[in-house]
Formats: sequence, structure tokens, C-alpha cells
Amino acid sequence: MTIPAKSVMTTDIVTVPPETTVAETARRMLIHHVSAVPVVAPDNRPLGLVSEGDVMRHFGAQFQSKRAQWLRMLAEGEKLAPEFLAEIRLNQRHVREIMSTAIVSADEEASLAELADLMLKHGIKRVLILRDGVMVGMVSRADVIRAVVDNLDDLLEPTD
Repeated sequence: MTIPAKSVMTTDIVTVPPETTVAETARRMLIHHVSAVPVVAPDNRPLGLVSEGDVMRHFGAQFQSKRAQWLRMLAEGEKLAPEFLAEIRLNQRHVREIMSTAIVSADEEASLAELADLMLKHGIKRVLILRDGVMVGMVSRADVIRAVVDNLDDLLEPTD
């Protein structure tokens, strides 16, 4: 039995445009209980993906250390370049600056096995499902596991 992506994909996807701030994106992820959001153009073509890990990197110790150094320089009266000032204002950073642009996608007819292979090969947790280059869904590892459990008997049938 072959299970196509279109039968297991999530179609109600939270997306953000590239101009969305990192802070707003994090809020949306929390509100909607998702661990990643596709960054899309106005025509819903995927430009990238922002995950919890991408957001966390900008709140981690390395970033905070750099931010503290810049703030000390400001306190000492040094003039900082505008890009440094933008860097310390987390609420002004845009997701286009932190998104991963290496998009792994498949079409609606891709099989569950193909999707699982893509996830394993690329070490990713989700695959975007495209129709003519436009995002129509997303399949996560949880979607794959759910489909396997729901169809276990059919998937274990011997094939001729």
C-alpha cells in the first residue's frame, strides 16, 4: 500500500512573510503550538523555514555575550554602526535574516516512504509539499508516524 503525501499532510499551516520580526514569529509559533514556520512570498511560494532552533540561536549565550559587549561600548560613549544597533534590538530583526533557505520539498503524490527517506537523508523534521512551486501542505515526522500506526496492517502486507 502506498500512502501519498496529500493524504497525510497538514494543510492549515502557520506561515510568515520575510519581513516578520523574529519576536513576532516566536509568538506565532507559541500561540499555534508549532515548532517551525515556513517563510513565504505573497504567492505562497516558500522562501525558507524558521524553526525553534533558529529562534533560540538568537537568544543563546553567544548572542547575549555579543549584545552585552555592544551595550558596554554604548555606555562608554562609543558610536556604533547602525547594523550593530539593529543587532541588539531583537524585536527589529526579521526572519529573512535567520531563516534556513535550504528547503526540502516534495509533491502531493510523494509516498510516505519517500517522505521518510527525505527526512532521514537531510536530518530534518518536516517536508514542505508543493504544487507547481506553491506550498499546499507540510508533512512532519509526527504525520509520518501517525500514518504508519493508522495503517500498520496494510503496510505490513506482503507485496508480490
